[in-house]
Amino acid sequence: MSSTGRGPDRPAQARRIRVAVDIGGTFTDLECLDEDTGAILSHKVPTTPEDPSIGLLDAITSAASRYGFTLYDITLLIHGTTIATNAVLTRDLPVAALITTAGFEDVLEIGRHARRDVYGLRPEERTVLAARRHRFGVRERISADGTVLTALDMADLDRVIDRIAACGAGVVAVSLLGSFVDPSHEIAVRERLAERLPGLPCSCSHEVSPEIREFERTSTTVLNALLMPVVQRYVAGLLARTRQAGLAAPLYLVQSNGGAATPAQAGSTPVNLLLSGPSGGVLAAEKVAAAAGRDNIVAVDMGGTSYDIAIIQNGRRSVIAQGDIDGLPVRVPMVDMRTIGAGGGSVIWLDSSGRLQVGPQSAGARPGPVCYRRGGTEPTVTDVNLVLGRLDAASFMGGALSLDLPGAQAALERRVAGPLGLSCDAAAAGVLAMVVARLAGAIKLSLFERGLDPRDFALMSFGGAGGLHAIDVAQELGMREVVFPREPSTFSAHGILQSDIVHDLARTRIIPLDVAHLDQINTLAAELASEGDALLDGDRMPPERRILRLAADLRYRGQAFELMVPLDGPALTKAALADLAERFHRLHHQRFSFDDRGEGVELVTLRLSAIGLLAAARPAATSTLEAGAGKPAPKGHRRVHLDGGWHDVAVVDQLSLPTGARVDGPAIIEQPYTTLIIAGGWQVVVLASGDLLATKDAG
Repeated sequence: MSSTGRGPDRPAQARRIRVAVDIGGTFTDLECLDEDTGAILSHKVPTTPEDPSIGLLDAITSAASRYGFTLYDITLLIHGTTIATNAVLTRDLPVAALITTAGFEDVLEIGRHARRDVYGLRPEERTVLAARRHRFGVRERISADGTVLTALDMADLDRVIDRIAACGAGVVAVSLLGSFVDPSHEIAVRERLAERLPGLPCSCSHEVSPEIREFERTSTTVLNALLMPVVQRYVAGLLARTRQAGLAAPLYLVQSNGGAATPAQAGSTPVNLLLSGPSGGVLAAEKVAAAAGRDNIVAVDMGGTSYDIAIIQNGRRSVIAQGDIDGLPVRVPMVDMRTIGAGGGSVIWLDSSGRLQVGPQSAGARPGPVCYRRGGTEPTVTDVNLVLGRLDAASFMGGALSLDLPGAQAALERRVAGPLGLSCDAAAAGVLAMVVARLAGAIKLSLFERGLDPRDFALMSFGGAGGLHAIDVAQELGMREVVFPREPSTFSAHGILQSDIVHDLARTRIIPLDVAHLDQINTLAAELASEGDALLDGDRMPPERRILRLAADLRYRGQAFELMVPLDGPALTKAALADLAERFHRLHHQRFSFDDRGEGVELVTLRLSAIGLLAAARPAATSTLEAGAGKPAPKGHRRVHLDGGWHDVAVVDQLSLPTGARVDGPAIIEQPYTTLIIAGGWQVVVLASGDLLATKDAG
């Protein structure tokens, strides 16, 4: 079957539907692209936490019934998943054994001597992924330049394997010194493990994170090993469930870098799935920002559980070489994103001193907010928005879910307003102000640590709860523009819909960035390009649908950190080398307010993204959310609590707004799956793309 899913026996009259699914903590979002008409069909169902694949199939089958296509019509299924992230957060992981160079068994526990709380009197608790009794050293040693200092002792390795068999480990990670230069010893260890302990999942650092820094590389490799059975089991179950239902389209999973991976690739390197869902929203934000003519955007995704923040600067999303998942370093390329526990389902509570708190715990999909009538008892941000009139109890989720306003009021009164001696309205308004301050504070931190000013950026808000708070957050930050995508509630699924296959490769070689070493750098680039092409060959990707992008991790000589700088072509000339150094100096000055042009610059790691372009998704200029979309559907007025009091506010149906239409605040703009609150002094214009641009009045 081809990458578009059209088999030789496919009827000519069959529809061609591409499906993207983003499974969140509260809702499972779906977008379908009709490849023949360009229509985008959006759908949303509650997530099924006990098995996310159940909700995924429910979303697909109910969307098929709603929009009149069959599962056989689906040509491609791309899936963003939180299965890996949830396994890490809950520590629902098997027992891991670690094989490392003798004498380096404790690298994983020693870690880095960095402290989050520099004034804390007690050591910070830190998770060690492999217990001391499950960490084994084997006699071998390869130097940083690839010289074999000590040959691998096979007899010693056999003794280590005996101990692993006896300890009952469910997975094995192999991280040897110098393997990022010469992986031969790791390969030999893996082969002997396969002979002695067949079927035991094994993860090797030279395949997962072939870079310097033993702690980060080892942590990433162990985490990858721990996730292998989790993700492989999930993918196998998902494939079985979809095939049984009659869905035979090719399946891809979204990675943390925004690219797609086959099930086999996802199962072998599941650590690349840790930001699977959120990365789709950043990919879509980059495209919408370009269409709106905005180069500098803060993209924020507010769903039911979290608030994700990503920076798009000069038209490009930022990708980092290392991230942090629940305090665990992960050294693989991923979209640069900050996440806080603040969403529509975030629980409102009082701490032991009586102070108001919001999150990070969430009501999730089950039981969900009190107003969902599913057994929830703790008030949430969604309940507060309902109490303040910002949500319509009768039309929530397009009328599919009727909200319980008295229940939300009673819960807020019982848990917050009563204990604080406030009216229900005052308590709700206070919670809302606190939420806005917390969201704005997280954005400030994301920008300030890069040396950036919020006033130089526009806010792009999406996610089911984002539009309820976006204007307030922008005003808190001094921003004057907010972009609302045309389908903000399923926007991450929209980005997933446009994903391409991406393989990330790296070579660590510490080389002075000067003309004398130009040939050596270009040799590394050629090796990476050859490896990238080989991987795309395995994907059966034709040459005309391939893109190879290089980037370099650079630093001043002697620094302990690097900055990633993109390269403009597959090879460097003398002029390109000088331009690369100049861009590093400028980036260093932006981040740290200084640069040292008299100091030598070093290349530490050369990176390559091998991209295979899936058949282009070409959405129509306007989307189809429901039958009859685009026809005027005025909704009248609603009483909403704004600016400290209740006001009658116009309610507008977004689907009735033609290109160029203008809406003046205060107003509410509704669509089936989300609500946008437009404050007074702001105007909204519908762009040709169907997206909305809100601008603050200059006065």
